Amino acid sequence: MNTQTIVLAAVAAALSLGAAPQAQAQAKEKCYGIAKAGQNDCANLSGTHSCAGQSKADNAPDEWKYVPKGQCKAMNGMTAEEAKAKAKK
Repeated sequence: MNTQTIVLAAVAAALSLGAAPQAQAQAKEKCYGIAKAGQNDCANLSGTHSCAGQSKADNAPDEWKYVPKGQCKAMNGMTAEEAKAKAKK
């Protein structure tokens, strides 16, 4: 192998490492019922506010945060449909 081939391989490897976290950052889902007070990501299901950081209680079922895709259930969270069903009870 010549020096140019080694350098190009190293640059390609470094660039591919930088792309992996970006792809993972895009794979997010809304997870309801896990946000701490003041740490929700946006409007809640009940419509009592429309901005991030306005939740008043920890783990309110109508408040949500973005989490890595596939992690919501492991955090004891709910999908939007589950949260809506819980709110109707």
